[in-house]
Amino acid sequence: MITRNSLYRRLLTWLLLPMLALGGLMLFQAWIDARQTADRAFDRLLEAATLAIAEQVQWQDDRLWLDLPPAALEMLATDAEERVFYALYDNRGRFVTGNAELPGASDEAIAADGGLLYRDIQWRGMALREGIRRTRLEDWRQRERFDVRVAHTQEGRERLASQLLRGNLAYILGMALLAAATMVIAIRTALAPLTRLRRAIRARDPRTLAPLELPLPRELAELRETLNELLARMRRVRANQERFIGDASHQLRTPLAGLSARAELALRQDDPAQWRQALIAMQETSTRTSRLAMQLLSLTRLDNPEYRPQLAPVALDGIARQAVKQHWSACHRDGIDLGLETPQNTVEVQGLDWQLEEALGNLIDNARRYGAHRITVRVTEAPPMLEVEDDGPGIPEAKRLLMLRPFHRGSDDPDGSGLGLAIVDGIARTHGARLGLADGHDGQGLKVTLSFPGDPP
Repeated sequence: MITRNSLYRRLLTWLLLPMLALGGLMLFQAWIDARQTADRAFDRLLEAATLAIAEQVQWQDDRLWLDLPPAALEMLATDAEERVFYALYDNRGRFVTGNAELPGASDEAIAADGGLLYRDIQWRGMALREGIRRTRLEDWRQRERFDVRVAHTQEGRERLASQLLRGNLAYILGMALLAAATMVIAIRTALAPLTRLRRAIRARDPRTLAPLELPLPRELAELRETLNELLARMRRVRANQERFIGDASHQLRTPLAGLSARAELALRQDDPAQWRQALIAMQETSTRTSRLAMQLLSLTRLDNPEYRPQLAPVALDGIARQAVKQHWSACHRDGIDLGLETPQNTVEVQGLDWQLEEALGNLIDNARRYGAHRITVRVTEAPPMLEVEDDGPGIPEAKRLLMLRPFHRGSDDPDGSGLGLAIVDGIARTHGARLGLADGHDGQGLKVTLSFPGDPP
């Protein structure tokens, strides 16, 4: 079924329109050729008639005399029963004899055509084709100049032109039908690979993302490769989702089981103090579980190969102030000195404010959880850089790359998830920044830096 937006219909339309225009031009040219051919044929008869009449002109009794043979005019009489007129004029333009006083032409027009002139005229309400021959007597004693004028109506010409046109029209229509049939077959044949591609896509299992393997012409092969690239991206997205589901189920199974066990144990007790202890433990476990779930979601989004966020100018010093403000109470409660160092000028980079805030939050939280007593958040201007430095136990140089892997922890702290540095690494890659791990001041603790590329915007 051909719809309004059918490619087949559009191709057929755009190919038939030029063909129709060309056919119209061919018909117009055929009509002109038919007219010219009819004119040439009947002009030859006019020429023969004027010549036959001119040969019969003689000089008798000091005047021009004409004995007109019937064949001179019969040659112009066809089945169309045209009306034929003739006239003889002397060198002074005076009518000598004939069956009609036909109009003449100027000497210049006759001379320009070599003494024989053809023209279309309107005479007494009739459209005539006239031939004028200017010649002289062949007698050596008399070289009198005279004009022979012959004209006839154009029914025969028009009938001959119509016959020629009908013949050409039948040929043109036959060629047009053949060309149209050939065009339709060619378009269907050319679009057959597209139909095969559509059927192959429609017949596929919707759950499979395997690449299409279908021999196609070069133009459609590019479409097939584009579809295969889309399928490859979908495979990567699905693999990322499956990895998230596996990680989440593995990481959340333990705390959820712990919550269930704590609740079951508390229900077996009658002492309100034990209930309170169980509720405190359950609250801590739920907090860790919620934080773990949020980190898993962040890591999954950052690891998505199709995630291409639109970066915008952000102020690093403002992000650092916001991060310090959010974590101040938790650090103060744990007796940790949380400080901030920023330059006087605003430091801007291309980035996402919420991701950079999350990166700083993970670095501050890691330092707080792993024994730091002093944490410094630092912003530098040249080059633009974010730093979080602490005086905790630090990370040995040999293990720093391992710490960037998800779920790898440097200690047996049950509160840790091993996702903080992995998330920071993903955020750094999203911003095109370089993540660095180094020793802190005087070789103590850990200094994590995010170095952003280029100059400030």
